[in-house]
Amino acid sequence: MGANPEIASIDELVNRRLEELLPQKIEEALRQREESKTPSMSIIATKGTLDWAYPPFILGSTAAALGWDVSIFFTFYGLNLLKKDVSDLKVSPLGNPGMPMKMPFGPEWFKGINWNIPNIIQAGVPGFENVATMLMQQTIKNNGVASIEELRSLALEADVKFTACQMTVDLFGFSHDDFLPGLEYAGAATFLPVAQKADVSLFM
Repeated sequence: MGANPEIASIDELVNRRLEELLPQKIEEALRQREESKTPSMSIIATKGTLDWAYPPFILGSTAAALGWDVSIFFTFYGLNLLKKDVSDLKVSPLGNPGMPMKMPFGPEWFKGINWNIPNIIQAGVPGFENVATMLMQQTIKNNGVASIEELRSLALEADVKFTACQMTVDLFGFSHDDFLPGLEYAGAATFLPVAQKADVSLFM
């Protein structure tokens, strides 16, 4: 007995309609999943100077305020940013391409001068690092930028996850008592999977 042409025609219509609808359904499902996903960011903080303390805390707290999941892994000199007291962070002018800074005081013509100070002076003049730090602190104050302590507190309040590198803690002879309470201590093997899955990964 031969196949019913009417049934075969209906099957073709159904198959054709499925072929048309399936890509749309898949695209819609992917779009919904993307919209419902929480963005994530991982940051590796390796610098411990005053100027390098700002990027991880600013980016981390901002992303968290936008609803992102944020993790910061502090290693080597970046551990300085987790100490209980960060008021002694300094700016290192030597070898810093952003140095010297413009003066944060005086008349506008004076503040507009780009002081081209040779490295030999920056390295050889006693106290030059302290002067550079003072100028940076004054510039921060003049522009109403939050302090490191304030930014760090904002990040913690926004549930940014801080992880201290245990290997570096041991390497530098630190104690957990030197740092903020409640930190997680882990190694690279623990943090790398976090970075692998993050939508944005930054090294600083």
